[in-house]
Amino acid sequence: MAFEAHFERTIRSEIGFSGVGLHSGAPVSMRLVPAPAGSGIVFRRTDLDNFEIAAIGRNVAKVSYATSLMRQSVLISTTEHLLSALIGFGVDNVIVEMDNLEVPILDGSSLPYVQAFHSVGLKQQRRKREYLRILKDVEVRDGSKFIGVYPGSGYGIEYTIDFPEPIGYERFTGDLATGDYVKLIAPARTFGFKEDEAMLRDMGLIRGVSDDSAIILSRQGVENGPLRFDDEFVRHKVLDLIGDLALAGRRIQGRVVAERAGHAMHTALVQRLMRDRSAWELAHGYDEVAEVEAAPMGLQQVSA
Repeated sequence: MAFEAHFERTIRSEIGFSGVGLHSGAPVSMRLVPAPAGSGIVFRRTDLDNFEIAAIGRNVAKVSYATSLMRQSVLISTTEHLLSALIGFGVDNVIVEMDNLEVPILDGSSLPYVQAFHSVGLKQQRRKREYLRILKDVEVRDGSKFIGVYPGSGYGIEYTIDFPEPIGYERFTGDLATGDYVKLIAPARTFGFKEDEAMLRDMGLIRGVSDDSAIILSRQGVENGPLRFDDEFVRHKVLDLIGDLALAGRRIQGRVVAERAGHAMHTALVQRLMRDRSAWELAHGYDEVAEVEAAPMGLQQVSA
């Protein structure tokens, strides 16, 4: 396919969401506002004098069970599902206004966001989209956990998980530059084991979880089925990965491989990339399937 420069996009009109935070359980109202070209994704705490935090790697905070941003002690928590939807649908610039610290969990996936983006449509802007073109291998290892990014065309992703039963081993391979993110990745929900609930609540986590916002698992199986995909668990990890790597500030041109990774590993890769300027260059495009007006960028499954 011949080179074609793609242009940045924002949403055509404001979008409102409300709900509770997955971990805080706190009610939150959130509004997405169109933003000028070149401004990126910026969170704004309307309850704290409109304090702003850019969705970039240097602002990453706690990453144990969710990806959070912090600047000058101001926190934005659980950003990954929204960031994944923005990257997956091709939204480059937006202001995210929130009146509390945590992004609403909604149904535990990115689907409500991409449905809203599709409803209002996207506006093309007069600035070419920049990509982070990977020039050399960058890897992060932690015992059996691994994540690496390598030179390549498109935005390839290979993700492997290996959880206790009833999940077990799952693998997903695809490319964010082609296919259908909305169909194959956005609906995949977050998940957790019932036996871990008491421990997590004692840690101040999952106070906002419900059967409507996460897949609940016991050793016997899924308690609140049916699943949306047979391999929904690994697809959700891909969803998280896309959201976390959005903190590089631009879409990646290259290939990402992850094994048993999670938020901490995802964001460690971002920070390692940002520290090594020789590992990447800025490029104005790559061989990406031509986007039609308001159509989502996608992720085409190659194997599962």
